Amino acid sequence: MRKKIIILGAGESGVGAALLCKQQGYDVFVSDGGKLQAHYEKELIDNQIEFEQGQHHYERILAADEVMKSPGIPHQSPIVQQIIQKGIPIISEIELAYRYKGDSKIIGITGSNGKTTTTSLIYQICIKGGMDCALVGNIGNSIARQIALDPKPLYVVEISSFQLDDINAFRPDVAVLTNITEDHLDRYDYDFNKYIKAKFNITKNQTALDFFIYNADDPVTIQNLNNYPFHSKPLPISMQREMPKGAHIREGKMMVANADSFSMSIFDFALKGKHNQYNTMAAAVAGSVIGIRKEKIRDAVASFESLEHRMEKVATVRGIEFINDSKATNVNSTWFALESMEKPVTLILGGVDKGNDYEMIKEMVAEKVKAIICMGVDNSKIHTAFEGVVEKIIDTASADEAVQRAYEVSTKGDVVLLSPACASFDLFKNYEDRGQQFKNAVKEL
Repeated sequence: MRKKIIILGAGESGVGAALLCKQQGYDVFVSDGGKLQAHYEKELIDNQIEFEQGQHHYERILAADEVMKSPGIPHQSPIVQQIIQKGIPIISEIELAYRYKGDSKIIGITGSNGKTTTTSLIYQICIKGGMDCALVGNIGNSIARQIALDPKPLYVVEISSFQLDDINAFRPDVAVLTNITEDHLDRYDYDFNKYIKAKFNITKNQTALDFFIYNADDPVTIQNLNNYPFHSKPLPISMQREMPKGAHIREGKMMVANADSFSMSIFDFALKGKHNQYNTMAAAVAGSVIGIRKEKIRDAVASFESLEHRMEKVATVRGIEFINDSKATNVNSTWFALESMEKPVTLILGGVDKGNDYEMIKEMVAEKVKAIICMGVDNSKIHTAFEGVVEKIIDTASADEAVQRAYEVSTKGDVVLLSPACASFDLFKNYEDRGQQFKNAVKEL
C-alpha cells in the first residue's frame, strides 16, 4: 500500500512538496482552503496530482498517514486541530525534503531579522567559490521542489520559525541563527518563549560534526543557549569582544577565525549599517566553514548587491530620497532601518500588526523621524504609540496615497522610508507587492 500523504496549502511549499511526493511514489492529495494561483493549479494538473481548492474535504484529510502542512497555516486552524486530535503526524516541507536530499549538504539560516540578506550573501559566497548550489526556502524555490526537479550537492536554505515548528529529523550541516526578537507572536499564543524554542529547533538534531553560527551580542540568543543544549561546534560572532572561533569586528576590521583565518576591512563591505556587519560576519564564517577560500569570500562580500525590498534605493525626486524597505515586517527591522539613517526621515508605517510593541522604536523615531505616514486598514495603535513623539501622523489607504503625502511633507535633503514594521496582508498580496506598488508610485511623482 502506498503511503497516503495530504499536503495542506498549495503555495510554493505545498506544490514543491507535492511534486517531490509524487516523484517518491506517495499517494498525494493537495488541499487548499483558498483559491490557487493559476500557475500552481496548472502545475498540479500537468503532473496529474489530485487537489481541491476553496474547501477542505475533512474525511479524506483525516484518513491520511501523514500531513505536510504549509508554513502559512497556523496550528490553531480548525483542520489542523482535527489532524492533531486524530494523532496524524504533521511535518513541514523542509522535513519532507530532508528525507530525500541524499548526500547533499545544507546550510540553514533562521532568525528574526537579517536572514534573507545573510542567506543571499552566503549563496553569493558559495557561487563565487565555485560551488554547485541552490538558493531555496523562504527565498526562491522551495527546497522540496529543488530536490525533485534539480538536485544539488549544496542547499542554502532560508528557514522560518513556522517551518522549524514541524521538524523531526531535519538537520543542517551548518546552522545560522542571526538573532531573536519578538515577531509572529500572534502565531505563538503571544508567548515569546514558544517562538524562541521554534528558532532553536534549527540546532536540535545537529551532531558534533556540524556547526552553529550565532550572534553572541544578541541578548535573547545568549540567555537561551543553555535552555536548548546543542551538540554542534559553536561559532559565535561579535562586535563586543574577540572570538577565538567564529568572527569579530574590532577597530574597523572583521576577523574570521577558522582553519583558514583572515581579516577584512568593514569599509570594503558592500552592505552598510551595523546590522549588516553582523549579517556579513555570519555569512563569511559560513563560507569559511564549508571550505571556500578567503579571497573568494572577500570578493563576494565586497561586490554583493543589496536585495529588492530591503533598504533598496528607489529614486531621488527633487532632492528627496525614497527607500523601499518593505521586507521590514517587524518592529526590530524598522529599528535597524532607522538606525542607519543620517538624514531627516518621513516614515511610512503600518499594515497587519503581529503583536507589535512600538516602545522599542520610540527613541529612534523621536530622534530621526519628522512625520509618520500610516498605510494600513487600522492605524490606531500607531497613533497611540507616536502622538506627541512626532509632529505629523497622517493616515492613508494605498501605496499611491502614502507616497504622495510623504512627498508633500518632505523637503530637499529628507528621506522617505517605507519600513512598515507590519505584515502586508491588509492592503497587499505580500511584502513584494507592497514594495512594488511603492516603487511604482515613486516613479509616477
